[in-house]
Amino acid sequence: MPPIPSRTHPAAGDAAQQTRRSIAFLNAAHGIDHFVLGIFPTVVIGLEAVYQRPYSELIVLSTAMFVAFGLFSLPAGWLADRFSRRAMMAAFFVGCGIALFGCAVAPTLPMLAVGLFMLGVFAAIYHPVGMAMLIEASGARGRTLAFNGVCGNLGVSLASGVTAVLASWLGWRGAFWVPAIVCIAVGIAYLAMVADDRHETGSRKRVAEIVLPRGAAIAFFSLYVIISFCGGLTFNTIVVALPKIVDERLGGGVALAAVGGLATTVFLCGAVAQLVVGRIAERVAPHLLFALVVALLFVGAAWAVQANGMVLIAALAVVMAALYGQVTVGDMVIARYTADAWRGRVYAVRYFLSFASSGVAVPVIAVLHARGGFDLVLVALVVVAGLFLAAVLGLVAVVTLASPRIAVAPGAAPAE
Repeated sequence: MPPIPSRTHPAAGDAAQQTRRSIAFLNAAHGIDHFVLGIFPTVVIGLEAVYQRPYSELIVLSTAMFVAFGLFSLPAGWLADRFSRRAMMAAFFVGCGIALFGCAVAPTLPMLAVGLFMLGVFAAIYHPVGMAMLIEASGARGRTLAFNGVCGNLGVSLASGVTAVLASWLGWRGAFWVPAIVCIAVGIAYLAMVADDRHETGSRKRVAEIVLPRGAAIAFFSLYVIISFCGGLTFNTIVVALPKIVDERLGGGVALAAVGGLATTVFLCGAVAQLVVGRIAERVAPHLLFALVVALLFVGAAWAVQANGMVLIAALAVVMAALYGQVTVGDMVIARYTADAWRGRVYAVRYFLSFASSGVAVPVIAVLHARGGFDLVLVALVVVAGLFLAAVLGLVAVVTLASPRIAVAPGAAPAE
């Protein structure tokens, strides 16, 4: 009798294919999430001429969008953990598309603000839900998280350049129409290609990979409140203000398309750094790497205060590399100390604090810019980055002091 050829069990093959497909859509979602939020900060430069209003007044229209982006992460994470993460991700894609259509057809500035608010509501879904799904699918593998981070970085990077080009060709409304169509198309494909997950809701692990003693856990998560807020404030200040910083401080009359292109180049520097950080995070304790990356952020922000012209571009590239690197490592730190069954809610709180700071960042940028230009904005950024670094160093101290009493789950990597 001839030997029976061996082959992978169909169920196992289907599961692996579903995992790859899910990760691919999550990567696309991360890019879309940051892209759609980056449209208005570039469009607003052109709106100054259309509506004859100053930048400091127009940029405030996005305040509600960034507040919603933080606030609505809380119910998004809770709903995903209790019911279906897949359904919430489908709502993310389609909802963002509908909100972008609303922005494109807005007849007045107040209606544009309403459309931006709705965009913030649906964009809030990705981080608490998508990150929990990615951690579960990848097992918190550093390079997978890093590549996902790069996709988000590409979304931010392309937002400035692509929006500037679309606005130049199709007008500012066209800068909203095109991504609206893309979002809805990807959402339909997601529902068609990714399997329902409601049967998995009650079977997720309820024990963290690494369990801290009670006192250390309270200190750890208390410091993470400060870390999340300062990290978000730093991140959103740079993302919102970068196109205008380049426009003001590069020198000479630079066209909008060139400003968008330079901003995109700065954002792309974060992509390379994130891949490197993801590789290193598989060999170095994440909390130690976290401290090193945030220290680099502080140095880059201090350098940017005194820089002008192309030196400013280099300083901002350092800041951007550190900003995106710290997001990847910060997510890995959370994954090690949080059970999967609770991850959606924990990430919801983390990103609520991170992105609610956007609601602070936008009016602060407007006030500081009106009083002292971007010199004052960058000085404030250095102060916040210093507090961010102090909190991360405190977290490292908590983990280090608690290490003799840390419990490691079976099969998990030991704490370092």
